Amino acid sequence: MTESFSDQQWLSIPDLVQLLGVSQSRVRQLIDDKQLLAIRRGGGPLQVPAQFIKDGAPLPELRGTLIVLGDDGFTDEQAMDWLLEVDSSLGVPPIVALLAGRKAEVRRVAQALA
Repeated sequence: MTESFSDQQWLSIPDLVQLLGVSQSRVRQLIDDKQLLAIRRGGGPLQVPAQFIKDGAPLPELRGTLIVLGDDGFTDEQAMDWLLEVDSSLGVPPIVALLAGRKAEVRRVAQALA
């Protein structure tokens, strides 16, 4: 089964620099461009769930989903919660459905949240 939100592996900006092989400013640009979603957990530094990285790059399906959620009025924290917690319509957390290739279904559910 999938990890719970609290058991999620989180990556810091320096972790992402090393993992992606890009500069810190490039990592921040990926976040600004909605290719990655980062939040501050407990007032700490920005962090990204490890599940958002696939094959050494940001999960391509994530950006469009983040844009849909942003258009729905979700804050970054609300979008993170939605992506990582089990959605009753999908039966799994939306990030797990995205990783399984269910992009269209995830975006339909996200659009219905508006």
